[in-house]
Amino acid sequence: MIYDIRQTTDCTYASPVTNAYHVLRQTPVNRPGQRVQVSSLQIEPPPVSRREGQDFFGNRLTWIALEEAHATLTVKMSARIAVDPVVIPPGAAGLTWEAVQEEVFASADLGPMAPAHFLFPSRMVSLDPEIRDYARISFPPGRAMLEAATELTHRIKTDMTYEFGATTVRTTPPMSFALRRGVCQDFAHIMISGLRGIGLPAAYVSGYLRTTRPPGATRLQGADAMHAWVLVWCGSDIGWVGFDPTNDMIASDEHIVLAIGRDYTDVAPMDGVIMVSGGQEIDVSVHVIPVG
Repeated sequence: MIYDIRQTTDCTYASPVTNAYHVLRQTPVNRPGQRVQVSSLQIEPPPVSRREGQDFFGNRLTWIALEEAHATLTVKMSARIAVDPVVIPPGAAGLTWEAVQEEVFASADLGPMAPAHFLFPSRMVSLDPEIRDYARISFPPGRAMLEAATELTHRIKTDMTYEFGATTVRTTPPMSFALRRGVCQDFAHIMISGLRGIGLPAAYVSGYLRTTRPPGATRLQGADAMHAWVLVWCGSDIGWVGFDPTNDMIASDEHIVLAIGRDYTDVAPMDGVIMVSGGQEIDVSVHVIPVG
């Protein structure tokens, strides 16, 4: 499937910003099963300096500096991306979660997507005992890894209420789990905390969902904004498999990856420092249109 993606981020400030220094994670890159045919990033007002790079996990970074007073900042990303159908290797259904756990602790791989990087606490994801015990219910002895992860995905969707405004980007997994409310970021962080708590690697993914659905298909939650889901390492023969607890599904070719990290702080679309008095408002609009 080929998609045209448009994302617009508008920042409005209470008073003019005199200086601003940002790092943007808003440009997609080629990944297994995903190819970027073309992309562009437009910034208004134009920065006085701009440079491109990537982080340890391979995400594209854009550093910008703004040194003229501005009351608004607009970042527009446009891309055309081809996404392959998701194929689970034959025989994968029989691999137990204990076998995956044993393999990851025996692995010496320290590459960017090595499971070891996604096994321990990170800045926003603690190994909360209550969430660990909740996840463990789906992982009885001898259960197949994919079957157990699929059930945990379903339980999070069933037990949590999707409610915009119930949490913020700073809400931790124990807080949203206690509320049993949140958005896709919270659903993903809870699943990651639970999996890591029982010794299974899980990564945070930010990206997009197909905006328009085929006739009769249910519209996915989070289709008009940036979305988040989870990559679960299912052993070297299977690799990483995406699970979307917000929509109770295995990630498909309707999920387009923007960035991957240990939690939201690794993939935040905009970080930085601004010199301003008063608050700010950020509005993000996303359109993901299939074109072939």
